[in-house]
Amino acid sequence: MTFKLEVLNLADAKQFKIDAQDAFQKGFEEYFGKSYSQILPESDIDNSLGSNGAIAYKAILDGTMVGGAIVVVDIERKHGSLDLLYVRSGEQGKRIWQELERRHPEIKVWETCTPYFDKRNIHFYVNVCKFHIVEFYHPRHPDPATPNDFIGDGGEGMFKFRKDLEII
Repeated sequence: MTFKLEVLNLADAKQFKIDAQDAFQKGFEEYFGKSYSQILPESDIDNSLGSNGAIAYKAILDGTMVGGAIVVVDIERKHGSLDLLYVRSGEQGKRIWQELERRHPEIKVWETCTPYFDKRNIHFYVNVCKFHIVEFYHPRHPDPATPNDFIGDGGEGMFKFRKDLEII
């Protein structure tokens, strides 16, 4: 099995967005049931892609795109934000994360968030990727960067994770 992580090209951007939306929708609906709202709107993906320092990657397994990620890197601060990571159903994200870290050795602190309800993601970030939970956002302690119309956490809140590579 041949795995590669490549910078996303324009030709694959539409499929990248569809696959990411499908993955987030499936995770949400597995927990909450059918939703007629789009859990990951295209505008959210576009906002990440338009951020200063944003780089989108596609994960290729045996010639097929099986996932991807959007990171926002600030070389000056040595800080990276994992804005989005998705894998198609049945695929593993560990390789994607390992390759992102390998490609960005200048980044000493990574941050990301995931919904409280998504135990699979919490396990992945804490036990596999070695992030630490550093904050819990909920209605009485909202993330100031989260839009008011955000529904991706099902109203249950979001964990913020941090991985400080200078400590590890």
